Amino acid sequence: MAIGLKTKNALLSVLMLTGVIGSAYEATQLWQIERFNTALKHNATLPLDQYPLTEKFAAAYRQGNSGEYKHAIQTYGQLLEMAPDNEMQARVHYNVGNNLLRFGLSRRVNDDGSLIEDARYALMQARASYEQALRLNPALLPARFNLDLLLSILPARMQQSEKEQSGVQLSNLPIGLP
Repeated sequence: MAIGLKTKNALLSVLMLTGVIGSAYEATQLWQIERFNTALKHNATLPLDQYPLTEKFAAAYRQGNSGEYKHAIQTYGQLLEMAPDNEMQARVHYNVGNNLLRFGLSRRVNDDGSLIEDARYALMQARASYEQALRLNPALLPARFNLDLLLSILPARMQQSEKEQSGVQLSNLPIGLP
């Protein structure tokens, strides 16, 4: 009986030690994530150099927030080459679409109320980016919402003319990229 009790106590001690070590590991991970998010919120340099993908994503995000939409789109384009899976590529396309949408909306309109060519081009590219994001990840609801929003603000004749040109590539980049 005494041997069985000692074995049970030893087993329970090992399980408890494993639980304490696991809890300490999870607490360390949460602390690193919180430190990373705090640095990102305050536009500080990111403290962890072992995450080049996340660091590039954060740089593109900061560029977009500061109004440097073209630079942000270029950085997101570089990020597409680094993206390991379709879900990350979908998120990159979504963010490219967001920056193109913001760029297109920040452009002024002509005297007659029509969109200038830069704005029209940016909005069409934003649409292509959102569609590409949805092709890669149909469950990406923010991309679907932004695409619906974009389609609701586009002039009707612009949407129809784009449908007619669906086989035409807008630039030397593949459709969906800025």
